[in-house]
Amino acid sequence: MTDRKISETTGTAQKDQTPARRPGRPRSAKKGADKRELLLDAALKLFAQYGIAETPLSQIAKEAGVTTAMLHYYFNTREQLLDVMIDERFQPVRAGFTDIFETHADDPLMAITHMAQCMIDAAEKYPWVAPLWVREVISESGMLKKRMEERNGDKNRKVVHESITRWQAEGRLNPDLNPALLFISLFGLTLFPMASMKMRKEGGSLISPDMLRQHVSLLLFNGLGPQKR
Repeated sequence: MTDRKISETTGTAQKDQTPARRPGRPRSAKKGADKRELLLDAALKLFAQYGIAETPLSQIAKEAGVTTAMLHYYFNTREQLLDVMIDERFQPVRAGFTDIFETHADDPLMAITHMAQCMIDAAEKYPWVAPLWVREVISESGMLKKRMEERNGDKNRKVVHESITRWQAEGRLNPDLNPALLFISLFGLTLFPMASMKMRKEGGSLISPDMLRQHVSLLLFNGLGPQKR
């Protein structure tokens, strides 16, 4: 075999052994990584403003200042983009909620209050969390929740539901509370006000996350009745 044929054969073998590019992960260096992060940031911003189902990929490309072809180089479809966002943006936020009900297995009030505080913390740290989740909750499509459950199951929701029903059976929690509505109520107490924080005022000043934390804790621990002295 000639040197040329050996070279061609080796080159072919090397090409065959080259791993396929993972979705959303180009082989380029820092410049490519920066563009990829820019696209994720732009998508999060627009998803929070308009909803996931209502945001076309072309609009994301325009927001990021790249061509639609460039966006498709990183993410072929909206579903692929959403999967990457779930893995890299949503899951790290969700990780802070995972063990709350197991950590406070014998203290329902502490578990529920801690969950509410974590929601406020996440919304303060990541500005897109509150408006995006609020929009997804009221959206008919609800693509984010559906996609996350398709990929990761609904284990966390089941843990919460089972914990609440167990506490009710043990007499630790009001037996008349609806477990599903209780979790929605936490959203209403935390993410809804955080999503509209800039529009809400009290005494001429903006309501702060710290004010909301204190309010939610007092409401959950003491209810609406006057405190007993």
